[in-house]
Amino acid sequence: MFCERKSLPSGTSDDGTTPIQAANHRGLQTKFSTSLPGDDQRCKPPGRICPFRDQGKLVDVRVWQRSGHGFIVPSSIFKVMKTRMDYQGKRVTVMGLGGFGGGVGAVQFLAAQGAQVTIADLRSETELAESLAAIRDLPISAVHLGEHRAADFSNAEMIVASPAVPRTNRFLEIGRDAGAVVTSEMNLFWKHNRGKVVAVTGSNGKSTTAALIHALLTAAGRRCHLGGNIGHSLLPLVSEIAGDDIVVLELSSFQLEDLAPLHPQPDVAVVTNFTPNHLDRHGTLEAYRHAKQNIVAWQRSDQLAILNADDSDVMQWPTPARRLIVSAQPHDKPGIYREGDDAVYFDGCAAQRFPLAQWLPLPGAHNFQNALAAAGCAISLGATLTAVEAGLKSFQALPHRLQLVAEIDGRQFYDDSIATTPESVAAALQAFTAPIILLAGGYDKGIDLTDFARLIGTRCKAIALLGQTGEQLQTCLQAEGSAADFQRFGNLEEAVRWCHARATQGDVVLLSPGCASYDWFRDFRERGNAFTSLVNNHSGCKAG
Repeated sequence: MFCERKSLPSGTSDDGTTPIQAANHRGLQTKFSTSLPGDDQRCKPPGRICPFRDQGKLVDVRVWQRSGHGFIVPSSIFKVMKTRMDYQGKRVTVMGLGGFGGGVGAVQFLAAQGAQVTIADLRSETELAESLAAIRDLPISAVHLGEHRAADFSNAEMIVASPAVPRTNRFLEIGRDAGAVVTSEMNLFWKHNRGKVVAVTGSNGKSTTAALIHALLTAAGRRCHLGGNIGHSLLPLVSEIAGDDIVVLELSSFQLEDLAPLHPQPDVAVVTNFTPNHLDRHGTLEAYRHAKQNIVAWQRSDQLAILNADDSDVMQWPTPARRLIVSAQPHDKPGIYREGDDAVYFDGCAAQRFPLAQWLPLPGAHNFQNALAAAGCAISLGATLTAVEAGLKSFQALPHRLQLVAEIDGRQFYDDSIATTPESVAAALQAFTAPIILLAGGYDKGIDLTDFARLIGTRCKAIALLGQTGEQLQTCLQAEGSAADFQRFGNLEEAVRWCHARATQGDVVLLSPGCASYDWFRDFRERGNAFTSLVNNHSGCKAG
């Protein structure tokens, strides 16, 4: 095997964090240096002005030599390609291979550029089996799992760190002290991308909105790429993205925080909403908001910001860009609005009405709102209503987002594991009129759950309480005198069995935790898959 592993004592990692914190690289802040050699942090976003190295482009070294340093030649000559100019022989440590695709994408890109790549991840070979399989045939200098070695960071010229790595991580400090540049997979992509960017963020709904935008633009005949936090790295394909392609990126607060030194200027920015989240990482609501605001803060006046007009916080975010607002209520400003089951797109001069509810296959008012934003974005980029209709009607729900996974004896089981905030659970509950047996709770992100407990205690027939926040939710439900039947559980299997026993024909059993998964699971996908497996293994189950 090409891997070197070291077993760690149970309960701690080599940098003093718990196994879950260490393995998932979750935690506190630290400052990233996102510059690369030749960067000028005062300039406009790299890759937008010219193709030279100091703007972050990959340049054919032969063309560069022929042109001479003192001459400006047509930018079409400087084709972005798989050259080895910037990374050939560079010692690069990828910190956090992970399972979301970003680490793998960075390794694939850098290896293709001729970098000397070292992989460092606290997880085991078994945990990373899928990611390791994706890079097994690449020329990797070293793979160190189960620990971090100081030499991997002190000897590196560049460190590509997962955005979820704690920013106070001592190994990043070792690298910085030794002169290494610290960056991220998304920052590398942003620097080298030539396509037009539609960036999507929000506390809830950003994945579905991004996927819908991609579907609608594809239906409109545009060459479109989907990536970012949604779990697919576009970095290995960056040289194939043309200037008139559209790149739809879902961006987390972690990624936006890292992108700030590059002054990102997406051609279109979409903000679905803003509610408290990730306070365990950002520390304060203000810091979390500031990270999110990077999506619009550096835009130009000829670019577009699509904002949720029903979110008073988002509407106060400063941006130089033109605004297109999204609202569940009619409005007199340019935007897209809900009127009954219809959507109305108003560009300031003329209006277009279309039956959005009839075209949309996704349940819930929150998905109607997501589709409004997506349709507004697509139409603003030239999509016709015919394309919008085709894209919506053919759209399939993303996994773990109000996904019907089974029906057993008239009981429906839904996987909404992506719901990691109270607001997203509230939206899911509104999608049903049937009695609900809810599975809620998980990793504690430092958010007050009092109102959440009151909501679920009022709306739900029964509640299985999970994970770290289970005790807090139980205390709140008891204090509220909730009429719902509720009980804490130490594992998901017992909780699913309890929920099934209490559900009767016509009930909905809903995994919509309102909390992250990191106390029991690697991520929301693993949690959702575990739920689906437990449900489908139940006697008499029929998959939905």
